[in-house]
Amino acid sequence: MSEGEGTGEGIRLLLEQEGPYAFRISFEGTGLEALHSDEPAPLGGGSGPNPSHLLLAGVANCLSSSLLFALRKFKNAPGPIRTEIVAHKARNAAGRWRIPQATVTIHLSDAAAGMEHFDRVLAQFEQFCIVTQSVREGMQVDVKVVDADGAEFIPGN
Repeated sequence: MSEGEGTGEGIRLLLEQEGPYAFRISFEGTGLEALHSDEPAPLGGGSGPNPSHLLLAGVANCLSSSLLFALRKFKNAPGPIRTEIVAHKARNAAGRWRIPQATVTIHLSDAAAGMEHFDRVLAQFEQFCIVTQSVREGMQVDVKVVDADGAEFIPGN
């Protein structure tokens, strides 16, 4: 659940380097204020969330929005929710750091017993979450590198 997702429009971000591992992230076509990211020390300065934080925030935020959407779809008026996501890095078989699993806990401010069709909400809300389902399905990411002369390079080829 996010802006423009029902329209089939592309989602475009622009990252501009501001420091050794720090970037200004602009959300093109949205009018939103740019976000600053940075890797923690010793690589970066830790002056902003790192990509792992942003990935986990995207998963938790999308699940939270999807749950609220599903609750409201069945005419519930949920109070504020609080969501926590916990993950640990681990090395894969090649020795590279990955996030193999995350645990999301969504805290409701209302009792489930007082909500309409809560069983149906639970059964379907995750399916509305574009980010979580994309991560679960292992979204394809195509990468190319373009040098100052405009030459394009495909990593791994």
